[in-house]
Amino acid sequence: MKKSKISTLKNGRQNHAAYTDEDHLVWRLLFDKQMEQLGNRASLHFMEGLKKTGFTRENIPHFEEVNRRLIKLTGWQVVAVEGIVEDREFFELLSERKFPATTWLRSQDQLEYLEEPDMFHDVFAHVPLLSNPAFADFLQQISRIALRYAGNEEAIELLSRVYWFTVEFGLIREKGQLRIYGAGILSSAGESTYCLGLDPMHFEFGVEQILNTGYCKSEFQDRYFIIDSFEKLFASTAEISELIDTMMSKRKIFAPEEMSKNGQDLVPSW
Repeated sequence: MKKSKISTLKNGRQNHAAYTDEDHLVWRLLFDKQMEQLGNRASLHFMEGLKKTGFTRENIPHFEEVNRRLIKLTGWQVVAVEGIVEDREFFELLSERKFPATTWLRSQDQLEYLEEPDMFHDVFAHVPLLSNPAFADFLQQISRIALRYAGNEEAIELLSRVYWFTVEFGLIREKGQLRIYGAGILSSAGESTYCLGLDPMHFEFGVEQILNTGYCKSEFQDRYFIIDSFEKLFASTAEISELIDTMMSKRKIFAPEEMSKNGQDLVPSW
């Protein structure tokens, strides 16, 4: 989507007054559908984060109000962007506790599938957990690791796997029950049911295994990794940094032609 066509983005800021009646309807429809799915599936921390950030079905979040809340909680804030940003800019923003989010919403005929992440994915699915200190610290720390390797495609591929299997498609064990915290699942009605079922494989979180596991963007995941707490997830950043340093020094990473699954290329995506 070209910037000139995004009425809800003006001078690098969210133009909240530009949201149309259809935008508000789409937000309500998506919000209602996901809340129905996530009530007993989403992480309790995510559900709590929805309240802390003030998200409701009635109103499309106003970034300025969300930021007032987040800054008090964890020092994070949401910044408006046109769309997917380049790696270096993405890492730099996260390292400064700034989460880049689009301002445009999908249309009614795109409720079930959208190729490019819109505001519902970026804001509804990602932002609530920024109210959790340990998760927020984890996100900042992996971005700092990424900045050390900006421009190194092999290292960025490794870090994309960490991001993919945690921030986007992670599961957490809470009170003996598997729950969802990954934004890619939280914004997907289908995968939020599928990921907790018997079809996919479930593994305990392990940094080395994740670094050696590719992924596919075009279909539901066939495996998910489970953490016990966000505190332990943050604590793993030391191991992540150490293992990537070691793998880069020895260049022990699969070559691009080896990084395939079921004949499909596995490509990094933030």
